[in-house]
Amino acid sequence: MSYNITGDCMATKTNAIRLVQQAGFACRESFYEYDESDLSGNHAAQAIGMPEEQVFKTLVARGARTGINVFCIPVCCELNLKSAAKAAGDKNMELIPVKDLLPLTGYIRGGCSPIGMKKAYPTFIDETCQLYDEIAVSAGERGHQMLIHFEAIVNIANAKLVDII
Repeated sequence: MSYNITGDCMATKTNAIRLVQQAGFACRESFYEYDESDLSGNHAAQAIGMPEEQVFKTLVARGARTGINVFCIPVCCELNLKSAAKAAGDKNMELIPVKDLLPLTGYIRGGCSPIGMKKAYPTFIDETCQLYDEIAVSAGERGHQMLIHFEAIVNIANAKLVDII
């Protein structure tokens, strides 16, 4: 496995990184090799050398009443759909099928960022993000993570901090 962490988000201008820079926030990038057979967040955490609790995956779900919602949780955890529904103000929540991810968000599985989706969906980040100076989230493509302070995501994606794991 190889990875590279750069000082600033400058190497590859994904939509997510552009938006972070336009908003005036700092971030760092990490690149790693991935295998199509293992696009898990656990692999990403191991590849960039960060604890799984500090690397966040982006999940997209649909509420019966609220429609599409975005949830960011540590890669070592599972989304509590009941808590997710409650956070979104819905009675139930269901993860969307992978085939719907690209048309809805503009991102593919393994490269879905909470920043820069096609539309501004309600976004929720698990409150454990507050334990770290920076967390890693997808930079918008496979094998590319951005290390960023959670407040940048809260600001850019208008996200809410909630207990959803």
